[in-house]
Amino acid sequence: MNTSELIFDWNLPAAEQWRPSKAVRLTDETLRDGLQSPSVRDPSIEQKIEILQLMEALGINTLDLGLPGAGARAVEHVTALAREIVAQKLKITAYCAARTHENDIRPIAEIVQKTGLPIEAATFIGSSPIRRYAEGWDGEFLLQTTEKAVRYAVSLGLEVMYVTEDTTRCDPETVKALNAAAINCGARAVVICDTAGHATPTGAGALVKFVIDEVVKPSGEKIRVEWHGHCDRGLAVANSMAALMAGADCVHATALGIGERVGNTQMDQMLVNLKLMGIAPWDRQDLTKLKQYCQAVSVATGVPIPANYPVVGEDAFRTATGVHAAAVIKAYKKKDIELANAVYSGVPSHYFGLEQVIDIGPMSGKSNVLFWLEHRGLEASDEVVERIYKCAKASDHTLSEAEIMECVQAG
Repeated sequence: MNTSELIFDWNLPAAEQWRPSKAVRLTDETLRDGLQSPSVRDPSIEQKIEILQLMEALGINTLDLGLPGAGARAVEHVTALAREIVAQKLKITAYCAARTHENDIRPIAEIVQKTGLPIEAATFIGSSPIRRYAEGWDGEFLLQTTEKAVRYAVSLGLEVMYVTEDTTRCDPETVKALNAAAINCGARAVVICDTAGHATPTGAGALVKFVIDEVVKPSGEKIRVEWHGHCDRGLAVANSMAALMAGADCVHATALGIGERVGNTQMDQMLVNLKLMGIAPWDRQDLTKLKQYCQAVSVATGVPIPANYPVVGEDAFRTATGVHAAAVIKAYKKKDIELANAVYSGVPSHYFGLEQVIDIGPMSGKSNVLFWLEHRGLEASDEVVERIYKCAKASDHTLSEAEIMECVQAG
């Protein structure tokens, strides 16, 4: 029987309301905004190239190469990544972050000249009233700075993405004025930012719709609208999905959600949800390297993956609970991998090149023990099973392989 026939899906009645009208795009900020976390290491060039290759394998559309205006190390790393894209003829496209200042924009054009890779300039400036007050800026300063920066980037032959920081706490008049000015000066993409992690899904959708209706459509230009979110309220993925449903073309995210404070939208979780919701092109995407991508970022940045992290965490498809394990084992005995992957999991592990794991602990039954032994080709005599079972029941933790093997060999 088809597993889908055995699941009543309450998500489906509203699915069409939550389906973008076009294929969505994903931009990876791991190697720039993700590295603003005070807890990460800046990976080596070799590690960044490995991560770049995994982004390509996952079908991620674009990446932020870095902020070359930050100094010599940033220029070296951005140049190396750009050369790798050109040398390997990768499909992934690229941009660099830049403050709305000539000293940040000029290095991008120089790297384009060195490498031959088209690189978009993502020029950013703070926009919200609270930021303006703290900085002592007025509206005229923001407009003049925006116009000067965008025109300068265009004069260097760069495509321009205009980024308003803290858009989700900015007044409508300023949102409209700044983005309209940037478009008028040649920007062909605008980025709506939830810099402080302030937004809710309804707010994200309302703001995206406002920008499309009040800025993009009146401009008469073909403008790409992008969403950049943070996870301070734990809503980054939900906000990103809401932005897409409201008409955004692209979402920015980072592996494992690394980034300043509690981090950015989680790229891996975006990929998982787009896949499970059947949203193009991710409904057809091969995501079997998702865990490898997350592990590579974890190693390179020094950010551990929590055991209970969705899909790629150690416990994502692992159980030591007797009732749960028994159901999974019965599904395996029906020789139905899809059933085994779905009976106690809302995420099919095989989509991501992973499988269910059954371990033994104080909440386990003898079925756990039998499966564990049989799965490893070990004899499951009554004596061995009883010995392991008693050890597990007396323990305060899930048994390690070494502890189980000690029981096996005790006889």
